[in-house]
Amino acid sequence: MDTLRSTVTDPTLSPIPAPTDPDWTAIGALPIADAGGGLMPLGLAAPTLRTLPIYHALGVPGAVPECWAREAVYLRLLTVARRLPAGLGLVVLDAWRPYAVQRYLYDTLMGLIEIRYADHDEAERRHLARAFVSPPSVNAERPSPHLTGGAVDVALCDADGVLLEMGSAFDEACAASHTVHFEHAADSEAARTCRARRRILYHAMIEAGFVNLPSEWWHYSYGDQMWAWYRDTPQALFGPSAPDSLEARFQRSLGLPQVR
Repeated sequence: MDTLRSTVTDPTLSPIPAPTDPDWTAIGALPIADAGGGLMPLGLAAPTLRTLPIYHALGVPGAVPECWAREAVYLRLLTVARRLPAGLGLVVLDAWRPYAVQRYLYDTLMGLIEIRYADHDEAERRHLARAFVSPPSVNAERPSPHLTGGAVDVALCDADGVLLEMGSAFDEACAASHTVHFEHAADSEAARTCRARRRILYHAMIEAGFVNLPSEWWHYSYGDQMWAWYRDTPQALFGPSAPDSLEARFQRSLGLPQVR
């Protein structure tokens, strides 16, 4: 029997386990031995995999109109999409993210947190922000997860492509966005439905080799430093990356050093 399908078809039997909060200091200290490989456009995977480049749709400055990911991530997402229960589809909302977008997201959230939690000290406010947006970094030793092409934000849709209610909106900075929230707050039919959907998504992604960020039901990683830490792997597979450019192609064809 297909073990992934047997896991996700009856989610009521498979609670999402209690999470271990990420140790960002230890995560950032893990070495990266970049496995190489460029970024692939996930839009080419349609109709098996659906994409909705959410930040471009929301008009975020610098956001791109495509979801890009490493090949290993691309193939694993296809596996998840093909093995979901009948009538469900996988939607990628974001994957590789330009530094400018990471900077915008972090600065915007921090600005709002500073207003809402003016009585907190700076360290507490940064901790609150870190739960939902990583500090922007292109440092080759400690890149922001989405800058590697290994992190993806995903959701479920129905057979017609309608996004399903998951209990909180994507990027909603609240307790209900924590992956296990409905494991402890399923006190209504609507809450139990959201719990079931999160279990389906969680188990399908984990079985395909991803790890989840506990504060975000939508965020999964493969190959980045967070993935390596959760999998107890000595090194990450992916460092900072970017889609290929025309200039880079010209540089390669002319035998010139490439500078991203």
